[in-house]
Amino acid sequence: MSKIDILLVEDNPGDVELTKIAFKRAKLQSNLIVTCDGNEALDYLYKRGAHENAERPDIILLDMNLPNTDGREVLAELANSEDLKLIPTIVLSSSTADNDINDAYALHANCYIVKPSDAETYFDVVTAVESYWSKTCRLPVK
Repeated sequence: MSKIDILLVEDNPGDVELTKIAFKRAKLQSNLIVTCDGNEALDYLYKRGAHENAERPDIILLDMNLPNTDGREVLAELANSEDLKLIPTIVLSSSTADNDINDAYALHANCYIVKPSDAETYFDVVTAVESYWSKTCRLPVK
């Protein structure tokens, strides 16, 4: 498969950097696009403002607890859009709260992963997610 575009919606600079390092170390065949909150993610997805030339991502990695528009609101927007609801969305959150997990699935997240606390395990998780979605699954056509 050719490179896939992954939109990472993450407000924690440390987690963004860990994800970038994981992709680099694993030599993943993906293009990582980063937005820092739900508002920017929706601007990217709807091609608004500075993102008017954005390519639709193949996958979204979404944190639940974001400033401004949070992950729940992003998931709700995705679920209500005929085009965007086709994008596989993986929640990658530090929250282990049952209500966060249930909310994510109720809003049609494809997967909920709790962020590992140590860097090596975090690298393994990101590599596994990318590998699964780029090599095992057949993604929707853009």
